Amino acid sequence: MKKFGLLLAGGIAAIILLSTIGPMIGLLVGLAALYFIFKQFLKAESTGGKIALGIIGFFVLMASIHNAPAIIGVLAVYVLYLVYKNWNNSSKNSVVKEDSDPFVNFEKQWNELNKN
Repeated sequence: MKKFGLLLAGGIAAIILLSTIGPMIGLLVGLAALYFIFKQFLKAESTGGKIALGIIGFFVLMASIHNAPAIIGVLAVYVLYLVYKNWNNSSKNSVVKEDSDPFVNFEKQWNELNKN
């Protein structure tokens, strides 16, 4: 039942990720452009150049804000990571715990000694 829930959550996260690939790419390009505009803004010496880069940066920032659904895509990637991590750990959790009864442990150790 746990695997079914993980499969369902992973499927929903994968669908959300596929539907937000476009905004994620747009946000990445916009943020890269903003980074380079900011670097040029810091290097600019003239006031006119700084004003022009500020206006261009403002327009690129507004275009990047329209790609806000990309944040949902990033969350979907994180959910997929958690599903993958828990899927692999679920088989390790199915190990049967041993009794802490001293007589059972004694018999087990006695059998190991007799095998050698």
